[in-house]
Amino acid sequence: MSFRDRTHAGRELALRLVEWADSGDLINLLVLALPRGGVPVAAEVARALHAPLDVLVTREISTPVRPETAIGAIVADDPPLYDRQSLAMMHLSEDRLGDVIVRARNELHSSEYLYRGRRPLPSVNGRTVVLVDDGLATGLTATAALRFLRRHGPARLVLAVPVGSPRTIASIRRDCDDLVCLEQPASLHVVGEWYEDFGQVSDADVARTLHAFHATA
Repeated sequence: MSFRDRTHAGRELALRLVEWADSGDLINLLVLALPRGGVPVAAEVARALHAPLDVLVTREISTPVRPETAIGAIVADDPPLYDRQSLAMMHLSEDRLGDVIVRARNELHSSEYLYRGRRPLPSVNGRTVVLVDDGLATGLTATAALRFLRRHGPARLVLAVPVGSPRTIASIRRDCDDLVCLEQPASLHVVGEWYEDFGQVSDADVARTLHAFHATA
């Protein structure tokens, strides 16, 4: 099936997760969204699970030569995660990307401040963490996020997405304890193909959603 928009996708994903939660298998929950597109999806999941919502900010790394091609991803101050195949195809080495990484990390920290102010990322230690995005194509940012979270000691790490590439899903399973994906089309070029409305989610949209959750927490 395709999804009307990210809210519809989030509600469909929430139905699957609520069934699981009702079994008592998901406790001490924290829902984390990958902004910006993952936030409206994750908001529906968090509401259905009566769980707190926050964001884990990531940044794709690309180059000025081919800005449409992601060659890596960063989270917080962790070392970059690179797509080695893309680096090789573009004849790039890590030591030539220093300025690119600095710019990406500055943008990342600016977004963190915009979304969260001085409020730190909630502790994930000992919790069931559900990481949500609006879909998986290459999976670079989700993989970087999962590896970051794993190092911070969650009791259980779940990745939940409405749609994903079967190849990416198979690869990323090793980085989480459980994975929920509603649709795995044989051919997935871009995630937006599976949404009737895949309009851009703004920084203001993200900030409003988080404020609404934290105002009622």
